[in-house]
Amino acid sequence: MTRTRVHNFSISLDGFATGEPQSAEAPFGHAGQRLHEWMIATRFGASVVSGDGSGGSTGVDHALAEQHSVDIGAEIMGAHKFGPPGWQDDPDWRGWWGPEPPFRTPTFVLTHRPRPPVEMAGGTTFHFLEASPREALTVAQEAADGLDVRIGGGPTVLRDFLAAGLVDHLHLVQVPLVLGRGVRLWDGLEGVEAGYDVEAVSSRRGVTHLIFTRAPGGSVA
Repeated sequence: MTRTRVHNFSISLDGFATGEPQSAEAPFGHAGQRLHEWMIATRFGASVVSGDGSGGSTGVDHALAEQHSVDIGAEIMGAHKFGPPGWQDDPDWRGWWGPEPPFRTPTFVLTHRPRPPVEMAGGTTFHFLEASPREALTVAQEAADGLDVRIGGGPTVLRDFLAAGLVDHLHLVQVPLVLGRGVRLWDGLEGVEAGYDVEAVSSRRGVTHLIFTRAPGGSVA
Protein backbone atom coordinates (compact mmCIF):
# COMPACT_ATOMS: atom_id res chain seq x y z
CA MET A 1 0.00 0.00 0.00
CA THR A 2 1.36 3.41 -0.97
CA ARG A 3 1.98 5.62 2.05
CA THR A 4 2.41 9.38 2.31
CA ARG A 5 5.55 10.22 4.27
CA VAL A 6 7.45 13.20 5.63
CA HIS A 7 11.12 12.96 6.64
CA ASN A 8 13.69 15.21 8.32
CA PHE A 9 11.28 18.13 8.66
CA SER A 10 12.92 20.48 11.16
CA ILE A 11 11.12 22.97 13.39
CA SER A 12 12.25 25.34 16.12
CA LEU A 13 11.15 25.19 19.76
CA ASP A 14 8.47 27.76 18.94
CA GLY A 15 7.21 25.78 15.96
CA PHE A 16 8.71 27.66 13.02
CA ALA A 17 9.93 25.62 10.04
CA THR A 18 11.52 28.55 8.21
CA GLY A 19 12.53 32.10 8.96
CA GLU A 20 11.85 35.32 7.08
CA PRO A 21 12.20 36.97 4.68
CA GLN A 22 12.94 34.30 2.08
CA SER A 23 15.12 35.38 -0.85
CA ALA A 24 17.48 33.93 -3.42
CA GLU A 25 20.35 34.73 -1.04
CA ALA A 26 18.55 33.40 2.06
CA PRO A 27 16.30 30.41 1.24
CA PHE A 28 15.32 30.04 4.92
CA GLY A 29 15.31 33.73 5.81
CA HIS A 30 16.90 34.71 9.11
CA ALA A 31 16.98 31.04 10.19
CA GLY A 32 19.80 30.32 7.77
CA GLN A 33 20.84 26.67 8.02
CA ARG A 34 20.43 26.48 11.80
CA LEU A 35 17.38 24.23 11.57
CA HIS A 36 19.28 21.74 9.40
CA GLU A 37 22.76 21.67 10.93
CA TRP A 38 21.93 18.38 12.68
CA MET A 39 21.26 16.71 9.33
CA ILE A 40 24.17 18.27 7.45
CA ALA A 41 26.46 16.80 10.12
CA THR A 42 25.31 13.23 9.42
CA ARG A 43 26.73 10.86 6.83
CA PHE A 44 23.41 11.12 4.97
CA GLY A 45 23.60 14.93 4.96
CA ALA A 46 27.23 14.92 3.91
CA SER A 47 26.37 12.70 0.95
CA VAL A 48 23.65 15.13 -0.13
CA VAL A 49 25.95 18.14 0.21
CA SER A 50 29.14 16.64 -1.24
CA GLY A 51 27.58 14.09 -3.55
CA ASP A 52 30.32 11.52 -2.86
CA GLY A 53 29.14 10.03 0.45
CA SER A 54 32.28 11.05 2.34
CA GLY A 55 32.37 12.31 5.91
CA GLY A 56 29.55 12.85 8.36
CA SER A 57 28.55 11.14 11.57
CA THR A 58 26.62 7.94 12.14
CA GLY A 59 24.26 7.26 15.03
CA VAL A 60 20.59 7.97 15.57
CA ASP A 61 20.50 11.20 13.53
CA HIS A 62 22.00 9.48 10.50
CA ALA A 63 19.85 6.35 10.90
CA LEU A 64 16.66 8.40 10.87
CA ALA A 65 17.80 10.91 8.24
CA GLU A 66 18.67 8.26 5.66
CA GLN A 67 15.09 6.92 5.68
CA HIS A 68 14.29 10.01 3.59
CA SER A 69 14.99 8.18 0.33
CA VAL A 70 13.92 4.60 1.10
CA ASP A 71 11.08 3.32 -1.13
CA ILE A 72 10.09 6.80 -2.33
CA GLY A 73 8.60 6.97 -5.82
CA ALA A 74 7.51 10.64 -6.01
CA GLU A 75 7.69 13.91 -4.06
CA ILE A 76 5.28 16.81 -3.61
CA MET A 77 6.58 20.24 -2.62
CA GLY A 78 5.26 23.78 -2.42
CA ALA A 79 6.21 26.76 -4.55
CA HIS A 80 8.33 28.28 -1.76
CA LYS A 81 10.45 25.16 -1.46
CA PHE A 82 11.13 25.19 -5.19
CA GLY A 83 12.29 28.80 -5.36
CA PRO A 84 12.34 32.30 -3.85
CA PRO A 85 9.48 34.77 -4.25
CA GLY A 86 9.13 35.64 -7.92
CA TRP A 87 10.68 32.50 -9.40
CA GLN A 88 7.55 32.04 -11.52
CA ASP A 89 8.60 35.13 -13.50
CA ASP A 90 11.96 33.54 -14.41
CA PRO A 91 11.49 30.95 -17.17
CA ASP A 92 15.04 29.66 -16.58
CA TRP A 93 14.62 28.94 -12.84
CA ARG A 94 15.09 25.21 -12.17
CA GLY A 95 15.20 25.08 -8.39
CA TRP A 96 17.89 25.56 -5.74
CA TRP A 97 19.71 22.28 -6.29
CA GLY A 98 21.74 22.69 -9.47
CA PRO A 99 21.60 20.43 -12.54
CA GLU A 100 21.22 17.18 -10.51
CA PRO A 101 18.66 17.60 -7.69
CA PRO A 102 18.67 14.99 -4.88
CA PHE A 103 15.08 13.78 -5.37
CA ARG A 104 15.65 11.35 -8.30
CA THR A 105 11.90 10.83 -8.78
CA PRO A 106 8.99 12.65 -10.36
CA THR A 107 8.61 15.77 -8.21
CA PHE A 108 5.37 17.76 -8.19
CA VAL A 109 5.55 21.48 -7.40
CA LEU A 110 2.26 23.04 -6.28
CA THR A 111 1.87 26.49 -7.82
CA HIS A 112 -0.88 28.77 -9.07
CA ARG A 113 1.19 29.32 -12.22
CA PRO A 114 1.94 25.92 -13.81
CA ARG A 115 4.59 25.58 -16.52
CA PRO A 116 5.83 22.68 -18.68
CA PRO A 117 7.76 19.88 -16.92
CA VAL A 118 11.51 20.26 -16.44
CA GLU A 119 13.67 17.14 -16.73
CA MET A 120 16.90 17.23 -14.72
CA ALA A 121 19.94 14.98 -14.49
CA GLY A 122 19.81 12.04 -12.10
CA GLY A 123 16.16 11.09 -12.55
CA THR A 124 14.34 14.15 -11.20
CA THR A 125 11.59 15.65 -13.34
CA PHE A 126 9.75 18.67 -11.96
CA HIS A 127 6.03 18.82 -12.76
CA PHE A 128 4.06 21.97 -11.93
CA LEU A 129 0.49 21.56 -10.70
CA GLU A 130 -2.33 23.77 -9.57
CA ALA A 131 -4.20 21.26 -7.42
CA SER A 132 -5.61 20.57 -3.98
CA PRO A 133 -3.61 18.30 -1.65
CA ARG A 134 -5.84 15.32 -2.40
CA GLU A 135 -5.70 15.91 -6.16
CA ALA A 136 -1.93 16.31 -6.10
CA LEU A 137 -1.53 13.14 -4.03
CA THR A 138 -3.59 11.14 -6.52
CA VAL A 139 -1.32 12.29 -9.37
CA ALA A 140 1.85 11.60 -7.34
CA GLN A 141 0.68 8.14 -6.26
CA GLU A 142 0.18 7.15 -9.88
CA ALA A 143 3.66 8.40 -10.76
CA ALA A 144 5.16 6.58 -7.74
CA ASP A 145 4.21 3.23 -9.28
CA GLY A 146 3.55 1.42 -6.01
CA LEU A 147 6.23 3.17 -3.95
CA ASP A 148 5.56 5.83 -1.31
CA VAL A 149 5.03 9.55 -1.83
CA ARG A 150 7.09 12.04 0.16
CA ILE A 151 5.73 15.45 1.16
CA GLY A 152 8.80 17.67 1.06
CA GLY A 153 7.38 20.90 2.45
CA GLY A 154 7.51 23.78 3.10
CA PRO A 155 5.44 24.23 6.23
CA THR A 156 2.35 25.65 4.52
CA VAL A 157 2.07 22.66 2.18
CA LEU A 158 2.71 20.17 4.98
CA ARG A 159 0.10 21.90 7.15
CA ASP A 160 -2.45 21.55 4.33
CA PHE A 161 -1.73 17.83 3.93
CA LEU A 162 -1.97 17.25 7.67
CA ALA A 163 -5.25 19.17 7.85
CA ALA A 164 -6.63 16.99 5.04
CA GLY A 165 -5.64 13.81 6.89
CA LEU A 166 -3.32 12.64 4.14
CA VAL A 167 -0.05 12.02 6.02
CA ASP A 168 0.69 8.46 7.17
CA HIS A 169 4.21 8.93 8.55
CA LEU A 170 5.62 12.21 9.88
CA HIS A 171 9.23 12.57 11.02
CA LEU A 172 9.72 15.94 12.71
CA VAL A 173 12.97 17.14 14.23
CA GLN A 174 12.68 19.72 17.00
CA VAL A 175 15.82 21.83 17.11
CA PRO A 176 16.70 23.66 20.36
CA LEU A 177 16.51 27.23 19.09
CA VAL A 178 13.87 29.96 19.14
CA LEU A 179 13.28 31.76 15.83
CA GLY A 180 10.53 34.12 16.98
CA ARG A 181 9.17 34.69 13.48
CA GLY A 182 8.74 32.95 10.15
CA VAL A 183 6.23 30.30 9.05
CA ARG A 184 4.85 28.00 11.73
CA LEU A 185 3.79 24.42 11.12
CA TRP A 186 1.14 23.82 13.78
CA ASP A 187 -1.24 26.76 13.30
CA GLY A 188 -4.82 25.48 12.91
CA LEU A 189 -3.89 21.84 13.60
CA GLU A 190 -5.15 21.53 17.17
CA GLY A 191 -5.52 17.88 18.17
CA VAL A 192 -3.85 16.48 15.05
CA GLU A 193 -1.73 14.17 17.23
CA ALA A 194 -4.85 12.19 18.22
CA GLY A 195 -4.73 10.24 14.95
CA TYR A 196 -1.14 9.08 15.44
CA ASP A 197 1.09 6.98 17.62
CA VAL A 198 3.94 9.30 18.61
CA GLU A 199 7.49 8.32 19.53
CA ALA A 200 10.23 10.70 20.69
CA VAL A 201 13.96 10.00 20.31
CA SER A 202 16.65 12.39 21.51
CA SER A 203 20.11 12.58 20.02
CA ARG A 204 23.53 13.68 21.27
CA ARG A 205 23.33 16.81 19.11
CA GLY A 206 20.43 18.05 21.25
CA VAL A 207 17.64 17.57 18.73
CA THR A 208 14.50 15.53 19.38
CA HIS A 209 13.09 13.31 16.66
CA LEU A 210 9.29 13.09 16.83
CA ILE A 211 7.90 10.22 14.78
CA PHE A 212 4.15 10.27 14.10
CA THR A 213 2.75 7.01 12.68
CA ARG A 214 -0.90 6.86 11.76
CA ALA A 215 -2.63 4.81 14.45
CA PRO A 216 -4.58 1.71 13.35
CA GLY A 217 -8.07 2.97 12.65
CA GLY A 218 -6.95 6.47 13.55
CA SER A 219 -8.70 9.40 11.95
CA VAL A 220 -6.73 12.58 11.39
CA ALA A 221 -9.16 14.66 9.33
